[in-house]
Amino acid sequence: MLGLLAKLTKWEELTSQPALENIDSDQILLMNGINWDIYETLLKSCQNTSHYRFKYLEGTLEIMSPSRRHEVDKKIIALLLETYFLEKGIDFYPLGSTTFRRQAAARGIEPDECYCFNSEKPVPDLAIEIVVTSGGIDDLLIYQGLGVPEVWFWQNNQFLLYYLRGNRYQQITKSELLPDLDLSLLASFVMSGEKPKDLVSKFRESIRSEI
Repeated sequence: MLGLLAKLTKWEELTSQPALENIDSDQILLMNGINWDIYETLLKSCQNTSHYRFKYLEGTLEIMSPSRRHEVDKKIIALLLETYFLEKGIDFYPLGSTTFRRQAAARGIEPDECYCFNSEKPVPDLAIEIVVTSGGIDDLLIYQGLGVPEVWFWQNNQFLLYYLRGNRYQQITKSELLPDLDLSLLASFVMSGEKPKDLVSKFRESIRSEI
């Protein structure tokens, strides 16, 4: 455990260098041979900071320090989606980056954003991941073990959707949970670069015009 903490401290020193502050990519540290108790200990030690995101899959631990671009996209997507839910009268429960883990499946993850619909549940109905830097653990393998029905990835300015059928994810072209949502329209708003206030106003108008 001490060796792991020393490695994490060194990584933190490197990623906090001024030269890296404006790099438009996530910083990712991967470590193998990490048991569940160590994973739990790290989660507890970092529970008061949002600087790191942890993923765990069968002994492999990923620690990610999200970039500014990552966080901006995450918040804009959440803002627009929640506007959509409110306009459509959808009963939703925003769970943000809550940690979900299951020791029996040796899996754990903190989604960028996630939601339950109609009622709160032990795991979200929908999880959303922002992919700025490729590599690392396969998120779908984690979500599969947790039993999350639908997962979205925002990558290369588009949404990629997966729905859990049986024990495998199938890629889909529109949301099973939100079948009336125009994902191409949503993506265009995420990419627009407008002020959040203006984005919400225009997105709300576009939703109302569909009625």
